[in-house]
Formats: sequence, structure tokens, C-alpha cells
Amino acid sequence: MRIGILTGGGDCPGLNPVIRAVVRKAINEGCEVIGIKNGWKGLIEKDVILLDLQSVSGILPKGGTILGTSRTNPYKKPEDVKKVKENYQNLGLNALVAVGGEDTLGVAYKLSKEGLKIVGIPKTIDNDLSATDYTFGFDTAVNIATECIDRLHTTAESHHRIIVVEVMGRHAGWIATEAGIAGGADVILIPEVPIDIEEVCALIKKRHNRGKTFSIVVVAEGARFKEGQVVTHEEKLDEFGHVRLGGIGEVLGKIIEERTGFETRVVVLGHLQRGGTPTAFDRVLGTRFGIKAVELILKQEFGKMVSLQGNKIATVPLEKAVEELKPVDMELYEVAKTFFG
Repeated sequence: MRIGILTGGGDCPGLNPVIRAVVRKAINEGCEVIGIKNGWKGLIEKDVILLDLQSVSGILPKGGTILGTSRTNPYKKPEDVKKVKENYQNLGLNALVAVGGEDTLGVAYKLSKEGLKIVGIPKTIDNDLSATDYTFGFDTAVNIATECIDRLHTTAESHHRIIVVEVMGRHAGWIATEAGIAGGADVILIPEVPIDIEEVCALIKKRHNRGKTFSIVVVAEGARFKEGQVVTHEEKLDEFGHVRLGGIGEVLGKIIEERTGFETRVVVLGHLQRGGTPTAFDRVLGTRFGIKAVELILKQEFGKMVSLQGNKIATVPLEKAVEELKPVDMELYEVAKTFFG
């Protein structure tokens, strides 16, 4: 049996543990593994490498993905979908493991309906896929963001400043919420709850009135003001129709300084959250996902995605995996609000 594997969308820590697990498990079962470079782009262009034990040796602690990634969407062009199907056959693949978030798995679902034998593995630092309790990459991103917030506390206190920390989170504010709680943020702003700028400034003033001369405000990149305006970096769309986000931190920082009179600085963590070595949790989760994916292939159970439900690795139909996104649990956000101001 020949198994293909690709990693699509944004990179994150934990992808290499997945690749390593798929290769080790598959080879142990007498299968051959073909690595497809740069997501769906590699399957369109037939850009592949043979993955053996030597090629995955030592990659467990490395961030990113040895296969590379892209945001290529084959369904933008009918001819690209045709190439994907032809190359799947020409490469002699008996199955394909697609590792990615909503967009990559959305393509996987469509191709699966059209006859390709595919198993999905969920990946996103945003943790916003509804069919799994956690995605690998999220734990590492939260830990990185928390460490950065910890460091910003000392400089904010020394200079008596407000510091606005912009973290990733397009549709869901999981990173902002968990890192904000763990890092002791004074205000946390997420896409699920429109920003009430008057309330934000009132909370900051409340802290100052009781003798605190600094504040930390954590905001997810997809957060929006009550009027419904999303702050974007530019209007250009990617191949899946998403606007490139970013800039909410700068806008928020200026308004806070104008309305409170307190000196304000803005820090955008950006791709720091995607980089570096994965946490132990993400290494273990990625490894468990990879092994389960191969087990599904050996059982000829296609059109499914592996999933973490509680402490167990389960499976769900690909259709369910991409039907809706998972917003922040409002009970968790209420915990965070206890410490606002």
C-alpha cells in the first residue's frame, strides 16, 4: 500500500510529529509513504518525495513542516482539480492523509465525495474546528503568547503604560482567552464579543483609580468593534476567500490612549505564535493523530477525520469536521471576565 501525506494552510508546531508518526506506523505495517510538498499545490504539480525512516529521524521537536505548506485551493480552477485526481492515480496512491484546518479539510471533503480515499487530521493554532476538543498547535501557541504577556507585564509596570497585545484568532478567540487568563491580562477582547470601547477604557481607568499604573489588553486579530467593522491589514483575499487580518491592535491602542490619556504601546505577536518547538502536549497529540490516521487507512475507513474527544482519539466524518467553526466557550470567557480591570 502506498500512502500520500500533505500539510496545508498555515504551519504550526506539531506537524512534524504527525508526519513522523504516519511514516513510522505505515512502514511498520509494510506500507510506503509519499510526502507531497506544499499542500494541495504539490499534488497539482506532482512535487513529491519518498518518506522513509531516515527522512523523519530527528524531526519530532522541530516546528513547521518538512513538507512545506501553501494556501493553494484546487477548486479555484477546474483544471487543478483534474490534475489532483490524475496525479493521485499516477503516483499510485491507495490513500491520502490531509493535515490542515477548515480550508485544507474542506478540499479533502470535496475530493473524498468525488472518489479519492482520504483521511483528515485537524490542525490549527486557533483551535476552532468543532469536531475535535483540541487541535495540535494550539497548546504551543497559547504557551508562547502567555510567555510574551508575562514579559510585557514587567516593562508595562516599569513605564506605567498600557500595552495592547494582538494575538492570532480569525473567527474564534481561544488563544486570546486562554493566554489572557494564564498571563493575567486585565482585558481580553475576542471575535465572539463585539468590542465596547467605552467599557474597555472604563476598566483601565478603574485599575488606575485603585493604584495600578499599568494594564495589559489582549485582543484577537479578528475582534471587531460594536459597529461590526473588522480591522484588516489589506483588502486582498487569499485563495479561500479570507481577508488578511491584522491592525486591530494599532487602532485599539490609539483609541485607548486618546480616551484615557495613558501612554499606550502595541505589540503584535503574529507568526511568533506559529514558530518554534512544539510543547509536549502537541507532540503527543500529533503523534496519536498520525497513528490513528494510518489505522483508519488499514481498515479502509475513508472520508473521516481523526479527533480528540475527552482523552480518547475518535473519528468523525469529514463532512462534520468542516460544517461549522467552534467559538470560545462563554463559560470560560466568564472566568476571564472575573479578572477584568
